[in-house]
Amino acid sequence: MAKILICYYSRSGHTKEMAYLIQKGAMEAGAEVDTKDVKEVKVDDLKLYDGIVLGSPTYYGLMAAPIKDLLDRSNKLHGKLQDKVGGAFSSSTNIGGGNETTIMAILQALLIHGMIICGDHRGDHYGPVAIERPDKRAQEICVRYGRRVAELTIKLHG
Repeated sequence: MAKILICYYSRSGHTKEMAYLIQKGAMEAGAEVDTKDVKEVKVDDLKLYDGIVLGSPTYYGLMAAPIKDLLDRSNKLHGKLQDKVGGAFSSSTNIGGGNETTIMAILQALLIHGMIICGDHRGDHYGPVAIERPDKRAQEICVRYGRRVAELTIKLHG
């Protein structure tokens, strides 16, 4: 069974809420999912998963320091995350608050690891975004994204 890690940092609880909505969608699609605060994740844990989705609030247009720190420390795994499915999501205080730049920064790191990124041709192309607490639109997109990540992970990794 495909195993997915949803790793997040959340100070307000909004990004955490998104993480569990993504988990819901991934589990509906049949994946085994671990959803963890970044403080609970060791770098070597990343090797244990077929899919990795990282979530962060947006601070000054970029990811929060704890997520960046995990990615920085993941350089010791360079080449060992190749072909795993990757994804990202973010919350911010306002529209135009940097959600997409945050997601793209996370995705750049995952691409450098050789991961396969799951996008969406419908809304929130790069990954789910929320303004403050996820509203109904963001909730639906998070669940759909979790489903899509899981379906791709299952196709590639069983």
